Amino acid sequence: MEKNIFWKDSGVSLNDRSKIFGHKSLCLWLTGLSGAGKTTIAHELEKLFYEKKILSYILDGDNVRHGLNKDLSFDIADRKENIRRVAEVSKIMVDAGFIAIVSFISPFEEDRNLARSLFKNHQFIEVFIDTSLDECERRDPKGLYVQARLGKIKNFTGIDSKYESPKNPEVHIKTNLTSSVESAQQIFNAIKNFIL
Repeated sequence: MEKNIFWKDSGVSLNDRSKIFGHKSLCLWLTGLSGAGKTTIAHELEKLFYEKKILSYILDGDNVRHGLNKDLSFDIADRKENIRRVAEVSKIMVDAGFIAIVSFISPFEEDRNLARSLFKNHQFIEVFIDTSLDECERRDPKGLYVQARLGKIKNFTGIDSKYESPKNPEVHIKTNLTSSVESAQQIFNAIKNFIL
């Protein structure tokens, strides 16, 4: 890092922001295969938080690649950089007092651990959106699995690039057992003691 760059703390603490907003902040990191339901559940969470007057914002994998990370490819190195950048943005959002809802495949445990390392205790909640590959392929909302199976998309998670399932996520959602609304409520129930 450049030796003439220094971190400058804000004059307003996170505790001060929490008092104004009426809740604490944290990062909800939703991970799972493409088509697992991460984005759908993230939007249900956002609605639930809004109803409860809790500030939140979704960082979605596709959306972030339209701007902040549009210069990145899908090779392994750029996928790691994609996660690193989003983790840093999430950290800033948490410091600003928001619930950062991160909806990224984030297939590698090492990258998720790097993201977790940026946060204090109980500020990072890993949520495994657990859906079988068969079910994700059946849903295939964007037609990506078909293209990957035909060899038109390379390094596609679950097909020719591995997905490392979380070993000890704070929240484990099995989408074959719960609807997106029920999943959002389950996540909220798991974190409410940390934020209220």
